[in-house]
Amino acid sequence: MNLKITKSAMILSLVGLSSALFAQDSMPDSTNRFAKKDFRTWSIGLNGGMLTHYTPFNGGSNGDYFTPQESWGYGGYIKKQITPGFGLQADFLAGKIKGMRANALPSGSAAQNNSTFNTRIDWSAALKANITLANLSLNHKNGVFSPYLTGGAGYMSSSANVNYTAPGAASTGYNENWFIPIGAGFKLGLSNTINLDFGYDVNFMKSRDFDGYSGASNDRFSYAHAGIEIALGKKSSPQLQRYSPIAALREESAAEAADLRRQLSTQEQNARRDREEAAAKYAQEMGDDDGDGVANKFDKCPGTKPNTIVDGAGCPLRVPAPVIREKVIVTEADRKVVGEAIKNLEFELGKSTIKASSYATLNRVAALLVEKNFSLKLAGHTDNTGSMALNLSLSKDRAEAVKAYLVSQGANASTIEATGYGPNQPIATNKTAEGRQKNRRVEFSLF
Repeated sequence: MNLKITKSAMILSLVGLSSALFAQDSMPDSTNRFAKKDFRTWSIGLNGGMLTHYTPFNGGSNGDYFTPQESWGYGGYIKKQITPGFGLQADFLAGKIKGMRANALPSGSAAQNNSTFNTRIDWSAALKANITLANLSLNHKNGVFSPYLTGGAGYMSSSANVNYTAPGAASTGYNENWFIPIGAGFKLGLSNTINLDFGYDVNFMKSRDFDGYSGASNDRFSYAHAGIEIALGKKSSPQLQRYSPIAALREESAAEAADLRRQLSTQEQNARRDREEAAAKYAQEMGDDDGDGVANKFDKCPGTKPNTIVDGAGCPLRVPAPVIREKVIVTEADRKVVGEAIKNLEFELGKSTIKASSYATLNRVAALLVEKNFSLKLAGHTDNTGSMALNLSLSKDRAEAVKAYLVSQGANASTIEATGYGPNQPIATNKTAEGRQKNRRVEFSLF
């Protein structure tokens, strides 16, 4: 009765310890890309295979018994995968380990040839770390072939039966001992739920008489097994132990890059359409449909008859002054007035709005045009910063703004011509700030 209680308590304590080490999985985010993912992290496994006292560490004498005998064993485990490459599992194992020809008896003797041992594992529980080695694929998110290494510590109850007499050899009752299991194996993924598990474990006992003979060193035995592993969790969730975060990141990054390229292409198409619409709008606004010398954008009275004298807003003058063309003589004083207006002419940054500080010199130019009936050509220029369409528009708008102001001060709109050349007629290099400043100008030409 005490043995059954001890056995049950040990298995429950190992399972409880492994469960206490883990927190619940985080709830997955609802987004599809670069979001938290829900994985299958819990699994159970069952296996069966061959138990033998032979191991690769036994040496030439093969431990206490020269000839191993294979027998069937069975086991299972509950595992929690913590990261793609690391998990913890609680194992159980049962079966018999057999061997013959005790090394303590004379070699080749009948006594040695007939000597055997039979150790029964009543129960065995172990907590092991599982290190998965094949989830670093660059191209496949869910691997199929997953080699692994295991190692940990365990506790078992076993009894040995020997059928010969030798110093140190004796059958034992059920004894409980610690042991250290280490192993290696690989898993083959059949589906998102099921894996085939093939492994080989060597168990190092903390006991010298596990096989019924109290030798000079601790005993050991091996377990070669095959089995099935069932991953628990949502049907659509991948197994964490077969998941490659590197491949997943490459796939998600490629999808993100494709989306960004599509968005950039759409934005470029929209920008091209906007430029075409802006150019068409500019051509319509800056045209002069009625030929009165005032652009459509500034013309408050569209559709005036040909040869009608209009004001700066494009509206007919009520009492048009007679136009008498005489020989025009432009003096140095006249050029000085114009030069000062050019020198003092300033606009709001990036706009065609004239600053108030320029009004005084422009007023003198307007008075000069009224007094001497000069004709005036206004030529707007810019540097090469920005697009060609924008610079042409800005230079034309600024020339038209100067014309509109002069007309508002009494100048005859029909004697003023406003043209924009954009960056096409520079007077200095555009490679320096000083040169670009010189190129941003409105030229006044009296005639």
